[in-house]
Amino acid sequence: MTMARKAGDFSPGRTALVEEALLPTTLEQRSIGLWGYAWIFIGIAVIIATYSLGAAGIGGGIGLGTVILTILAANVVIGVVMTLTADIGTEHGLSFAVYLRAPFGVHGTHLPSISRGVVASLWFGIQTYLGALAINGISEYFLGFDNWPVWYVLFTIVQVINTALGIRAVEKLAALAAPAIIAISVWMYFTLDGVAQTKGVNIWTFRGAGEMSLAVLFITNMGFWSTLAIDIPNLTRFVKAVPGEARFLRRNRNIFLAQLVALPVTQALIAGIGAISFIAAGNWNPVEVIQDQGQGLTLVVLLVLVVLAQWSTNNSANLIPAALTFVNLAPRLVNYRLGVVLAGIVGALCFPWLILNNLFVFLGYYGAFLSAIGGIVIADYYVLRRRRVDVPGLYDPDGPFRYTAGFNLPALAVWLVAGAVAAWFVSYAFVIGLPLGFVLYLIVMRRGDQVGALATTENLSWVHTGGGRFERRASATSTEREDQ
Repeated sequence: MTMARKAGDFSPGRTALVEEALLPTTLEQRSIGLWGYAWIFIGIAVIIATYSLGAAGIGGGIGLGTVILTILAANVVIGVVMTLTADIGTEHGLSFAVYLRAPFGVHGTHLPSISRGVVASLWFGIQTYLGALAINGISEYFLGFDNWPVWYVLFTIVQVINTALGIRAVEKLAALAAPAIIAISVWMYFTLDGVAQTKGVNIWTFRGAGEMSLAVLFITNMGFWSTLAIDIPNLTRFVKAVPGEARFLRRNRNIFLAQLVALPVTQALIAGIGAISFIAAGNWNPVEVIQDQGQGLTLVVLLVLVVLAQWSTNNSANLIPAALTFVNLAPRLVNYRLGVVLAGIVGALCFPWLILNNLFVFLGYYGAFLSAIGGIVIADYYVLRRRRVDVPGLYDPDGPFRYTAGFNLPALAVWLVAGAVAAWFVSYAFVIGLPLGFVLYLIVMRRGDQVGALATTENLSWVHTGGGRFERRASATSTEREDQ
Protein backbone atom coordinates (compact mmCIF):
# COMPACT_ATOMS: atom_id res chain seq x y z
CA MET A 1 0.00 0.00 0.00
CA THR A 2 2.91 2.34 -0.41
CA MET A 3 4.33 4.12 -3.40
CA ALA A 4 7.97 5.09 -2.87
CA ARG A 5 10.13 6.83 -5.41
CA LYS A 6 12.88 4.50 -6.55
CA ALA A 7 16.21 5.03 -4.91
CA GLY A 8 17.60 7.16 -7.69
CA ASP A 9 20.18 9.71 -6.74
CA PHE A 10 18.83 13.09 -5.77
CA SER A 11 21.21 15.97 -6.22
CA PRO A 12 22.81 17.47 -3.11
CA GLY A 13 20.71 20.58 -3.69
CA ARG A 14 17.54 18.71 -2.66
CA THR A 15 17.62 20.47 0.75
CA ALA A 16 16.74 23.65 -1.08
CA LEU A 17 13.22 22.20 -1.44
CA VAL A 18 12.76 20.34 1.85
CA GLU A 19 12.03 21.87 5.23
CA GLU A 20 9.85 20.48 8.00
CA ALA A 21 7.14 23.14 7.63
CA LEU A 22 6.89 22.40 3.90
CA LEU A 23 6.43 18.63 4.21
CA PRO A 24 2.97 17.13 3.63
CA THR A 25 0.93 16.65 6.78
CA THR A 26 -0.13 13.09 7.52
CA LEU A 27 -3.68 12.18 8.45
CA GLU A 28 -2.56 11.74 12.06
CA GLN A 29 -1.18 15.29 12.16
CA ARG A 30 -4.49 16.91 11.20
CA SER A 31 -6.06 18.05 14.44
CA ILE A 32 -8.68 20.67 13.51
CA GLY A 33 -12.27 19.43 13.45
CA LEU A 34 -15.52 20.76 12.03
CA TRP A 35 -16.22 23.33 14.74
CA GLY A 36 -12.61 24.33 15.27
CA TYR A 37 -12.31 25.19 11.59
CA ALA A 38 -15.60 27.10 11.69
CA TRP A 39 -14.38 29.18 14.65
CA ILE A 40 -11.23 29.99 12.71
CA PHE A 41 -13.30 31.25 9.78
CA ILE A 42 -15.51 33.43 11.93
CA GLY A 43 -12.32 35.03 13.19
CA ILE A 44 -10.89 35.29 9.68
CA ALA A 45 -14.01 36.98 8.32
CA VAL A 46 -13.81 39.91 10.70
CA ILE A 47 -11.39 42.17 8.91
CA ILE A 48 -12.20 45.70 10.02
CA ALA A 49 -11.67 46.79 6.43
CA THR A 50 -14.78 44.70 5.63
CA TYR A 51 -16.85 47.41 7.27
CA SER A 52 -15.74 49.75 4.53
CA LEU A 53 -17.19 47.43 1.87
CA GLY A 54 -20.65 47.70 3.38
CA ALA A 55 -20.30 51.46 3.78
CA ALA A 56 -19.21 51.79 0.15
CA GLY A 57 -22.35 49.99 -0.96
CA ILE A 58 -24.58 52.27 1.10
CA GLY A 59 -22.73 55.37 -0.05
CA GLY A 60 -23.14 54.12 -3.61
CA GLY A 61 -26.92 54.29 -3.38
CA ILE A 62 -27.60 50.61 -2.64
CA GLY A 63 -30.06 49.72 0.13
CA LEU A 64 -28.92 47.98 3.32
CA GLY A 65 -30.76 44.72 2.63
CA THR A 66 -29.37 44.52 -0.89
CA VAL A 67 -25.85 45.27 0.32
CA ILE A 68 -26.03 42.43 2.85
CA LEU A 69 -27.48 39.91 0.36
CA THR A 70 -24.98 40.87 -2.34
CA ILE A 71 -22.03 40.41 -0.02
CA LEU A 72 -23.49 37.12 1.25
CA ALA A 73 -23.83 35.82 -2.32
CA ALA A 74 -20.33 36.96 -3.30
CA ASN A 75 -18.83 35.10 -0.38
CA VAL A 76 -20.78 31.92 -1.12
CA VAL A 77 -19.29 31.98 -4.63
CA ILE A 78 -15.76 32.58 -3.35
CA GLY A 79 -16.40 29.84 -0.78
CA VAL A 80 -17.08 27.40 -3.62
CA VAL A 81 -13.81 28.37 -5.34
CA MET A 82 -12.06 27.97 -1.99
CA THR A 83 -13.56 24.50 -1.60
CA LEU A 84 -12.03 23.41 -4.91
CA THR A 85 -8.50 24.47 -3.94
CA ALA A 86 -8.97 23.18 -0.38
CA ASP A 87 -8.81 19.58 -1.59
CA ILE A 88 -5.08 19.98 -2.26
CA GLY A 89 -4.66 20.20 1.51
CA THR A 90 -7.18 17.54 2.53
CA GLU A 91 -6.08 15.02 -0.13
CA HIS A 92 -2.30 15.46 -0.08
CA GLY A 93 -1.49 17.58 2.99
CA LEU A 94 0.35 20.09 0.80
CA SER A 95 0.82 23.80 1.39
CA PHE A 96 0.01 26.37 -1.27
CA ALA A 97 3.61 27.34 -2.10
CA VAL A 98 4.75 23.73 -2.44
CA TYR A 99 1.87 22.81 -4.75
CA LEU A 100 2.71 25.78 -7.00
CA ARG A 101 5.90 23.91 -7.88
CA ALA A 102 3.71 21.65 -10.06
CA PRO A 103 2.34 24.29 -12.46
CA PHE A 104 5.17 26.84 -12.21
CA GLY A 105 8.32 24.81 -11.50
CA VAL A 106 10.47 24.26 -8.44
CA HIS A 107 11.92 27.76 -8.82
CA GLY A 108 9.10 29.38 -10.75
CA THR A 109 6.85 28.87 -7.74
CA HIS A 110 8.57 31.78 -6.01
CA LEU A 111 7.16 34.48 -8.28
CA PRO A 112 3.44 33.81 -7.68
CA SER A 113 3.85 32.50 -4.14
CA ILE A 114 5.89 35.47 -2.93
CA SER A 115 3.38 37.82 -4.51
CA ARG A 116 0.79 36.16 -2.28
CA GLY A 117 3.10 36.22 0.72
CA VAL A 118 3.76 39.94 0.40
CA VAL A 119 0.04 40.68 0.09
CA ALA A 120 -0.62 38.60 3.21
CA SER A 121 2.05 40.57 5.03
CA LEU A 122 0.46 43.84 3.93
CA TRP A 123 -2.90 42.69 5.25
CA PHE A 124 -1.18 41.79 8.51
CA GLY A 125 0.03 45.38 8.73
CA ILE A 126 -3.44 46.78 8.03
CA GLN A 127 -5.07 44.59 10.68
CA THR A 128 -2.35 45.33 13.20
CA TYR A 129 -2.74 49.07 12.64
CA LEU A 130 -6.49 48.92 13.28
CA GLY A 131 -5.96 46.76 16.34
CA ALA A 132 -3.31 49.17 17.62
CA LEU A 133 -5.81 52.02 17.38
CA ALA A 134 -8.15 50.05 19.62
CA ILE A 135 -5.38 49.30 22.13
CA ASN A 136 -4.45 52.96 22.11
CA GLY A 137 -8.05 53.83 23.00
CA ILE A 138 -7.85 51.51 26.02
CA SER A 139 -4.49 52.96 27.01
CA GLU A 140 -5.73 56.50 26.73
CA TYR A 141 -8.78 55.72 28.88
CA PHE A 142 -6.88 54.01 31.69
CA LEU A 143 -3.42 55.58 31.57
CA GLY A 144 -3.85 58.80 29.67
CA PHE A 145 -1.16 57.44 27.33
CA ASP A 146 -1.89 58.26 23.69
CA ASN A 147 0.72 56.79 21.34
CA TRP A 148 -0.58 54.29 18.79
CA PRO A 149 2.84 53.63 17.13
CA VAL A 150 4.08 52.10 20.40
CA TRP A 151 1.07 49.80 20.54
CA TYR A 152 1.52 49.04 16.85
CA VAL A 153 4.99 47.65 17.51
CA LEU A 154 3.96 45.73 20.64
CA PHE A 155 0.85 44.27 19.01
CA THR A 156 2.98 43.12 16.07
CA ILE A 157 5.37 41.31 18.42
CA VAL A 158 2.61 39.58 20.39
CA GLN A 159 0.88 38.30 17.24
CA VAL A 160 4.13 37.02 15.76
CA ILE A 161 4.92 35.09 18.94
CA ASN A 162 1.42 33.57 19.10
CA THR A 163 1.47 32.44 15.46
CA ALA A 164 5.00 31.06 15.78
CA LEU A 165 3.71 28.67 18.46
CA GLY A 166 1.85 26.70 15.78
CA ILE A 167 -1.59 25.80 14.50
CA ARG A 168 -2.97 24.69 17.88
CA ALA A 169 -2.30 28.12 19.38
CA VAL A 170 -4.07 29.68 16.39
CA GLU A 171 -7.09 27.39 16.85
CA LYS A 172 -7.37 28.20 20.57
CA LEU A 173 -7.29 31.93 19.89
CA ALA A 174 -10.00 31.55 17.23
CA ALA A 175 -12.28 29.72 19.70
CA LEU A 176 -11.87 32.65 22.10
CA ALA A 177 -12.24 35.38 19.49
CA ALA A 178 -15.32 34.07 17.63
CA PRO A 179 -17.80 34.72 20.46
CA ALA A 180 -16.15 38.13 20.93
CA ILE A 181 -16.79 38.92 17.29
CA ILE A 182 -20.46 38.03 17.61
CA ALA A 183 -20.72 40.21 20.71
CA ILE A 184 -19.18 43.20 18.90
CA SER A 185 -21.60 42.86 16.03
CA VAL A 186 -24.73 42.55 18.18
CA TRP A 187 -23.79 45.56 20.31
CA MET A 188 -22.90 47.69 17.32
CA TYR A 189 -26.13 46.87 15.48
CA PHE A 190 -28.42 47.92 18.31
CA THR A 191 -26.30 50.90 19.31
CA LEU A 192 -25.98 52.27 15.80
CA ASP A 193 -29.61 51.60 14.97
CA GLY A 194 -30.49 53.62 18.07
CA VAL A 195 -28.23 56.47 16.95
CA ALA A 196 -29.90 56.46 13.52
CA GLN A 197 -33.37 56.53 15.08
CA THR A 198 -32.49 59.56 17.20
CA LYS A 199 -31.67 61.32 13.93
CA GLY A 200 -34.92 60.19 12.37
CA VAL A 201 -33.18 57.85 9.91
CA ASN A 202 -34.49 54.40 9.01
CA ILE A 203 -31.45 52.25 8.26
CA TRP A 204 -33.45 49.93 5.99
CA THR A 205 -34.78 52.65 3.69
CA PHE A 206 -31.73 54.96 3.65
CA ARG A 207 -30.06 55.55 0.26
CA GLY A 208 -26.75 57.28 -0.33
CA ALA A 209 -26.21 59.84 -3.05
CA GLY A 210 -23.54 57.94 -4.97
CA GLU A 211 -23.80 55.38 -7.75
CA MET A 212 -22.35 51.87 -7.48
CA SER A 213 -23.48 48.87 -9.47
CA LEU A 214 -24.28 45.60 -7.74
CA ALA A 215 -21.78 43.88 -10.03
CA VAL A 216 -18.91 46.04 -8.76
CA LEU A 217 -19.91 45.45 -5.13
CA PHE A 218 -20.21 41.70 -5.79
CA ILE A 219 -16.87 41.34 -7.57
CA THR A 220 -15.02 43.59 -5.12
CA ASN A 221 -16.10 41.28 -2.31
CA MET A 222 -14.90 38.26 -4.25
CA GLY A 223 -11.55 39.94 -4.76
CA PHE A 224 -11.43 40.60 -1.03
CA TRP A 225 -10.93 36.88 -0.39
CA SER A 226 -9.06 35.95 -3.58
CA THR A 227 -5.93 35.48 -1.47
CA LEU A 228 -7.49 32.95 0.89
CA ALA A 229 -9.30 31.21 -1.97
CA ILE A 230 -6.04 30.23 -3.63
CA ASP A 231 -3.89 29.43 -0.60
CA ILE A 232 -6.50 27.74 1.61
CA PRO A 233 -4.50 24.44 1.50
CA ASN A 234 -2.24 26.13 4.08
CA LEU A 235 -5.12 25.62 6.54
CA THR A 236 -6.97 22.57 5.18
CA ARG A 237 -3.81 20.47 5.44
CA PHE A 238 -4.43 20.64 9.22
CA VAL A 239 -8.17 19.83 9.05
CA LYS A 240 -9.34 16.29 9.77
CA ALA A 241 -10.29 14.43 6.61
CA VAL A 242 -12.16 11.15 6.13
CA PRO A 243 -9.54 8.52 5.23
CA GLY A 244 -10.36 6.12 2.42
CA GLU A 245 -13.25 8.25 1.14
CA ALA A 246 -13.39 8.79 -2.62
CA ARG A 247 -16.48 11.03 -2.52
CA PHE A 248 -15.46 14.67 -2.58
CA LEU A 249 -18.26 15.97 -0.35
CA ARG A 250 -17.70 13.39 2.37
CA ARG A 251 -13.91 13.57 2.25
CA ASN A 252 -14.01 17.34 2.71
CA ARG A 253 -17.03 17.49 5.00
CA ASN A 254 -15.21 19.32 7.79
CA ILE A 255 -14.52 22.38 5.63
CA PHE A 256 -18.01 23.17 4.34
CA LEU A 257 -19.50 24.72 7.48
CA ALA A 258 -16.57 27.14 7.70
CA GLN A 259 -16.18 28.10 4.04
CA LEU A 260 -19.80 28.03 2.83
CA VAL A 261 -21.63 29.19 5.97
CA ALA A 262 -19.37 30.81 8.57
CA LEU A 263 -17.45 32.96 6.07
CA PRO A 264 -20.42 34.28 4.03
CA VAL A 265 -22.70 34.89 7.01
CA THR A 266 -20.04 36.57 9.15
CA GLN A 267 -18.74 38.65 6.24
CA ALA A 268 -22.25 39.82 5.35
CA LEU A 269 -22.95 40.64 8.99
CA ILE A 270 -19.75 42.65 9.44
CA ALA A 271 -20.20 44.52 6.16
CA GLY A 272 -23.78 45.24 7.19
CA ILE A 273 -22.57 46.73 10.46
CA GLY A 274 -20.18 48.94 8.49
CA ALA A 275 -23.11 50.08 6.36
CA ILE A 276 -25.21 50.89 9.44
CA SER A 277 -22.27 52.69 10.99
CA PHE A 278 -22.01 54.84 7.90
CA ILE A 279 -25.75 55.57 7.93
CA ALA A 280 -25.87 56.44 11.63
CA ALA A 281 -22.54 58.16 12.20
CA GLY A 282 -21.11 58.90 8.76
CA ASN A 283 -18.10 56.76 9.61
CA TRP A 284 -17.43 53.15 8.58
CA ASN A 285 -14.60 52.57 11.10
CA PRO A 286 -15.99 50.75 14.16
CA VAL A 287 -12.97 51.59 16.30
CA GLU A 288 -13.80 55.28 16.04
CA VAL A 289 -17.54 54.65 16.36
CA ILE A 290 -17.02 52.61 19.52
CA GLN A 291 -14.90 55.37 20.99
CA ASP A 292 -17.66 57.87 20.24
CA GLN A 293 -20.56 55.76 21.50
CA GLY A 294 -19.07 53.66 24.31
CA GLN A 295 -18.33 54.77 27.86
CA GLY A 296 -16.38 53.36 30.80
CA LEU A 297 -16.10 49.58 31.03
CA THR A 298 -18.28 49.13 27.94
CA LEU A 299 -15.76 51.06 25.87
CA VAL A 300 -12.83 49.02 27.18
CA VAL A 301 -14.52 45.64 26.65
CA LEU A 302 -15.56 46.48 23.11
CA LEU A 303 -12.10 47.72 22.19
CA VAL A 304 -10.64 44.49 23.56
CA LEU A 305 -13.01 42.58 21.30
CA VAL A 306 -11.85 44.64 18.31
CA VAL A 307 -8.27 43.67 19.12
CA LEU A 308 -9.18 39.96 19.31
CA ALA A 309 -10.97 40.16 15.97
CA GLN A 310 -7.88 41.55 14.21
CA TRP A 311 -5.59 39.14 16.01
CA SER A 312 -7.53 36.02 15.01
CA THR A 313 -7.68 37.12 11.38
CA ASN A 314 -3.97 37.88 11.24
CA ASN A 315 -2.93 34.49 12.58
CA SER A 316 -4.84 32.30 10.13
CA ALA A 317 -5.28 34.43 7.01
CA ASN A 318 -2.07 36.47 6.97
CA LEU A 319 0.90 35.34 9.05
CA ILE A 320 0.69 31.60 8.33
CA PRO A 321 0.38 31.95 4.52
CA ALA A 322 3.10 34.60 4.38
CA ALA A 323 5.45 32.58 6.59
CA LEU A 324 5.12 29.46 4.44
CA THR A 325 5.92 31.36 1.25
CA PHE A 326 9.06 32.77 2.86
CA VAL A 327 10.09 29.28 4.03
CA ASN A 328 9.49 27.96 0.51
CA LEU A 329 11.76 30.69 -0.87
CA ALA A 330 14.80 29.57 1.13
CA PRO A 331 14.20 26.32 3.09
CA ARG A 332 17.86 25.96 4.00
CA LEU A 333 17.85 29.38 5.69
CA VAL A 334 14.29 29.98 6.86
CA ASN A 335 12.19 27.76 9.12
CA TYR A 336 8.56 28.33 10.04
CA ARG A 337 9.20 30.55 13.06
CA LEU A 338 11.67 32.74 11.20
CA GLY A 339 9.17 32.93 8.34
CA VAL A 340 6.54 34.26 10.75
CA VAL A 341 9.00 36.88 12.00
CA LEU A 342 9.82 37.97 8.45
CA ALA A 343 6.12 38.24 7.61
CA GLY A 344 5.59 40.39 10.68
CA ILE A 345 8.46 42.70 9.77
CA VAL A 346 7.30 43.15 6.16
CA GLY A 347 3.76 43.85 7.31
CA ALA A 348 4.80 46.28 10.01
CA LEU A 349 6.88 48.33 7.58
CA CYS A 350 4.25 48.61 4.81
CA PHE A 351 2.60 51.90 5.93
CA PRO A 352 -0.84 50.27 6.25
CA TRP A 353 -2.62 53.56 6.93
CA LEU A 354 -1.79 54.60 3.37
CA ILE A 355 -3.06 51.32 1.92
CA LEU A 356 -6.26 51.63 3.93
CA ASN A 357 -6.91 55.02 2.36
CA ASN A 358 -6.74 53.37 -1.08
CA LEU A 359 -8.31 50.05 -0.18
CA PHE A 360 -10.41 49.46 -3.28
CA VAL A 361 -7.49 50.18 -5.61
CA PHE A 362 -5.37 47.78 -3.56
CA LEU A 363 -8.06 45.07 -3.64
CA GLY A 364 -8.60 45.40 -7.37
CA TYR A 365 -5.05 45.12 -8.61
CA TYR A 366 -3.77 42.40 -6.33
CA GLY A 367 -7.02 40.48 -6.81
CA ALA A 368 -6.44 40.52 -10.56
CA PHE A 369 -3.12 38.68 -10.46
CA LEU A 370 -4.05 36.36 -7.61
CA SER A 371 -7.28 35.31 -9.32
CA ALA A 372 -5.24 34.18 -12.33
CA ILE A 373 -3.19 31.95 -10.00
CA GLY A 374 -6.43 30.41 -8.76
CA GLY A 375 -7.52 29.53 -12.29
CA ILE A 376 -4.15 27.95 -13.05
CA VAL A 377 -4.14 25.89 -9.85
CA ILE A 378 -7.67 24.56 -10.40
CA ALA A 379 -6.88 23.65 -14.02
CA ASP A 380 -3.62 21.95 -13.03
CA TYR A 381 -5.05 19.98 -10.11
CA TYR A 382 -8.40 18.85 -11.49
CA VAL A 383 -7.95 18.75 -15.27
CA LEU A 384 -4.25 18.17 -15.94
CA ARG A 385 -3.47 15.87 -13.02
CA ARG A 386 -6.97 14.70 -12.08
CA ARG A 387 -6.02 15.14 -8.41
CA ARG A 388 -3.18 12.62 -8.74
CA VAL A 389 -0.01 14.45 -7.74
CA ASP A 390 3.61 13.34 -7.97
CA VAL A 391 4.36 14.60 -4.48
CA PRO A 392 7.94 13.24 -4.37
CA GLY A 393 8.60 15.18 -7.58
CA LEU A 394 7.64 18.43 -5.86
CA TYR A 395 10.68 18.06 -3.61
CA ASP A 396 13.13 16.83 -6.28
CA PRO A 397 15.20 19.66 -7.84
CA ASP A 398 15.94 17.49 -10.89
CA GLY A 399 12.52 15.87 -11.14
CA PRO A 400 9.49 16.37 -13.38
CA PHE A 401 8.83 19.92 -12.18
CA ARG A 402 12.22 21.27 -13.11
CA TYR A 403 10.95 22.31 -16.57
CA THR A 404 13.44 24.92 -17.88
CA ALA A 405 16.03 25.53 -15.16
CA GLY A 406 13.25 25.23 -12.58
CA PHE A 407 10.79 27.54 -14.37
CA ASN A 408 7.68 26.56 -16.34
CA LEU A 409 7.83 29.55 -18.68
CA PRO A 410 4.47 28.97 -20.44
CA ALA A 411 2.64 28.83 -17.09
CA LEU A 412 4.35 31.99 -15.87
CA ALA A 413 3.42 33.73 -19.12
CA VAL A 414 -0.22 32.67 -18.65
CA TRP A 415 -0.19 34.09 -15.13
CA LEU A 416 1.16 37.45 -16.25
CA VAL A 417 -1.14 37.73 -19.28
CA ALA A 418 -4.29 36.67 -17.44
CA GLY A 419 -3.42 38.90 -14.48
CA ALA A 420 -2.69 41.89 -16.73
CA VAL A 421 -5.97 41.49 -18.63
CA ALA A 422 -7.88 41.23 -15.35
CA ALA A 423 -6.08 44.31 -14.00
CA TRP A 424 -7.00 46.24 -17.16
CA PHE A 425 -10.65 45.58 -16.33
CA VAL A 426 -9.98 46.05 -12.65
CA SER A 427 -13.61 46.50 -11.60
CA TYR A 428 -14.27 42.94 -12.81
CA ALA A 429 -10.83 41.52 -12.07
CA PHE A 430 -11.68 38.31 -10.27
CA VAL A 431 -14.33 37.06 -12.70
CA ILE A 432 -11.93 37.70 -15.60
CA GLY A 433 -8.62 36.56 -14.11
CA LEU A 434 -9.71 33.18 -12.75
CA PRO A 435 -11.43 31.74 -15.86
CA LEU A 436 -8.84 33.28 -18.19
CA GLY A 437 -5.99 31.73 -16.22
CA PHE A 438 -7.84 28.39 -16.24
CA VAL A 439 -8.40 28.35 -20.01
CA LEU A 440 -5.01 29.71 -21.09
CA TYR A 441 -3.15 27.26 -18.85
CA LEU A 442 -4.93 24.29 -20.40
CA ILE A 443 -4.12 25.64 -23.87
CA VAL A 444 -0.37 25.91 -23.25
CA MET A 445 -0.01 22.75 -21.15
CA ARG A 446 -0.53 19.27 -22.51
CA ARG A 447 -1.73 16.57 -20.19
CA GLY A 448 0.73 13.95 -21.43
CA ASP A 449 1.73 11.10 -19.16
CA GLN A 450 1.23 12.45 -15.66
CA VAL A 451 2.78 10.34 -12.89
CA GLY A 452 1.00 10.79 -9.60
CA ALA A 453 -1.14 9.22 -6.94
CA LEU A 454 -3.89 9.94 -4.43
CA ALA A 455 -3.41 9.87 -0.67
CA THR A 456 -6.37 10.52 1.67
CA THR A 457 -8.79 8.92 -0.80
CA GLU A 458 -6.84 5.67 -0.43
CA ASN A 459 -6.37 6.01 3.35
CA LEU A 460 -2.72 6.91 2.85
CA SER A 461 -0.43 9.78 3.81
CA TRP A 462 2.66 11.12 2.10
CA VAL A 463 5.62 10.57 4.43
CA HIS A 464 9.15 11.89 4.00
CA THR A 465 11.54 9.03 4.69
CA GLY A 466 14.71 11.12 4.43
CA GLY A 467 17.16 11.80 1.65
CA GLY A 468 14.46 13.56 -0.37
CA ARG A 469 12.43 10.35 -0.65
CA PHE A 470 8.74 9.93 0.02
CA GLU A 471 6.33 7.05 0.31
CA ARG A 472 2.63 6.64 0.92
CA ARG A 473 1.83 4.95 4.22
CA ALA A 474 -1.42 3.57 5.49
CA SER A 475 -3.18 5.63 8.14
CA ALA A 476 -4.46 4.37 11.47
CA THR A 477 -6.77 7.38 11.86
CA SER A 478 -10.34 6.40 12.72
CA THR A 479 -13.03 7.81 10.47
CA GLU A 480 -15.38 7.99 13.44
CA ARG A 481 -13.57 10.99 14.96
CA GLU A 482 -13.15 13.13 11.85
CA ASP A 483 -15.88 15.63 12.66
CA GLN A 484 -14.89 16.33 16.25
